[in-house]
Amino acid sequence: MSLDYGTPGGIADALSVAAAVVWLLVIAGSLARMVRSPHSMLAELRDPVFSPFWSLTFIIGMLLAGELGAHAPGPAKDLFVAFFIATVLMGGWLTGEWIAGELDQSKLHPGYLLPTVAGGLLGAEGAAQFGLRGIGWMSFGIGMLCWLLLGSLILNRLLLVKPLAPLLQPTLAIELAPPAVAGSAYFLLHGSVPTAFAYALAGYTVLMVLVQLRLLPLYVRLKFNPGFWSFTFSWSAVAAIALRWLAVEAPGGQTLYAWLVAGAISLLVAAVAARSLLAVARGELLPPSAAAPEVTVRAPARGEE
Repeated sequence: MSLDYGTPGGIADALSVAAAVVWLLVIAGSLARMVRSPHSMLAELRDPVFSPFWSLTFIIGMLLAGELGAHAPGPAKDLFVAFFIATVLMGGWLTGEWIAGELDQSKLHPGYLLPTVAGGLLGAEGAAQFGLRGIGWMSFGIGMLCWLLLGSLILNRLLLVKPLAPLLQPTLAIELAPPAVAGSAYFLLHGSVPTAFAYALAGYTVLMVLVQLRLLPLYVRLKFNPGFWSFTFSWSAVAAIALRWLAVEAPGGQTLYAWLVAGAISLLVAAVAARSLLAVARGELLPPSAAAPEVTVRAPARGEE
């Protein structure tokens, strides 16, 4: 199943390098803060709002290793395995932290899908890319089962508990990602011939796209904040699975559709990046309440009294 529509490889490489530079800068800043204030970092890892987002450190590492695979397969595979192990360890630690603590349902948000659902499904994609099919299926199982369990709890919270705080409302876009990423991972592991399961994932992806369209009025009313980067991850996943289905079905005008999909997601990412740079220039990227967040004090875990 070829996804090559004649796009210049240099553009993708340049974007990957830029992403790697930003990622390294963020890690350097986090390490510096850890040295200055280790207790605040530990508090964030235990905080019910912030803790899930720390998993992105290792998830992004897996993705960058995958991009490196086209140029240096050996080192890229080693890096992927290292970040994959770190992702699983982080997912396990956070899940245990949530179980051991007394998690308030009102603190749940779609970001809770990141450590094990996004981590597991993206790990499955990367493992398939590097020929680690057994590990890929195991990782796929982690992602799918955690999506079933955590996704149900989060959807219940979104439907029946008070609305998310404005700073977290952009993370509603994360609800779109799991079926799209699962579809891509399934194709890479199972092969290009679609099965009933692949169609089921595609159907749920379409449903979540419609849900996101309904949420557009809510998003328009929000003030820009870093949470809007959730849109780039989720819609990139949708674009990726759309390109895979175009390759599978090969409709008339396939190349034109593919270019439209690629152009649309490129514009979205560019718009969010440009808006972020503008916010940085104005000193508005992090609102005062987010720039120095008051970390929630965790209740004593069962057995720790």
